[in-house]
Amino acid sequence: MRVFMTGASGWIGSAVVPELVGAGHQVVGLARSDASAAALVAAGAEVLRGALDDLDNLRRAAAASDGVIHLAFKHDLAFSGDFQGAADADRRAIETFGEVLAGSDRPFVIASGTLGLAPGRVGTERDGQGSDSVAPLIGGAQTRLANAQMTLSLASRGVRSSVVRLPPTVHGEGDHGFMAALVGIARNKGVSGYIGDGSNRWPAVHRLDAANLICLALEKTPAGSTLHAVADEGVPIRAIAEVIGRHLDLPVLAISPEDAGEHFGWLGGFLAADSPASSKLTRELLGWQPTHRGLLDDLDKGHYFQAPSA
Repeated sequence: MRVFMTGASGWIGSAVVPELVGAGHQVVGLARSDASAAALVAAGAEVLRGALDDLDNLRRAAAASDGVIHLAFKHDLAFSGDFQGAADADRRAIETFGEVLAGSDRPFVIASGTLGLAPGRVGTERDGQGSDSVAPLIGGAQTRLANAQMTLSLASRGVRSSVVRLPPTVHGEGDHGFMAALVGIARNKGVSGYIGDGSNRWPAVHRLDAANLICLALEKTPAGSTLHAVADEGVPIRAIAEVIGRHLDLPVLAISPEDAGEHFGWLGGFLAADSPASSKLTRELLGWQPTHRGLLDDLDKGHYFQAPSA
């Protein structure tokens, strides 16, 4: 297939591109910068220069493709406090792709998240299918959920649409996300902290396993499917803090919920979530089996603790 991708040079997209190329697909990746364009070329992809807001560009690229993978999200805008603005940009892109792909039965895969699906219990692919089904306080999850539901609804318009929900931790060497942020906070504070008793759980997946599932979604998933890219159902945050403390030779301490915002900053609101998730239905549907290290083993590998460059 000729596949158009947004977010192709990002943390997950940069693993998806070689997965697709290795499977014999032709990839065209959206790139905003010279560095992103160079990385895509090096990975064997073609480059379309432009930004997510250039809807005419997206429209032309989708029309010339056999399928679309949409991984881009304006995380910088979201984390600066304008999650709604980032979600609105995401919605406009999805609407544009939906208009082009309607009636074609071509695949359309987007990324979403598992965080907040079923607080306090193991979330499944069947959760989060209603408008009031995600905890609204976790990173604007309600808003992004609506975009995922809009994508799934395209199945009724002749699009083989699917949503791949990613856990809050997609880990691996080179990760600059939540785990790297926790390591940085521990270094700065002189303690490796967790909130309350630290029993709250986060699901996780290695980026290479996530990339493999996204490729399978493009190739095989029935229209209107929700998939979970989850390897570890729920890793206790205290267990993560203990690995960080051991590698940095720091004490491991409980932080009260009242002090979490001050200690962890923007990460505090996410870190308190108890949001395990299952991928049982995804594995049954596609035969997907994660083969790479789990989160705690990956942390123990040591690459998260290399001293920052001067």
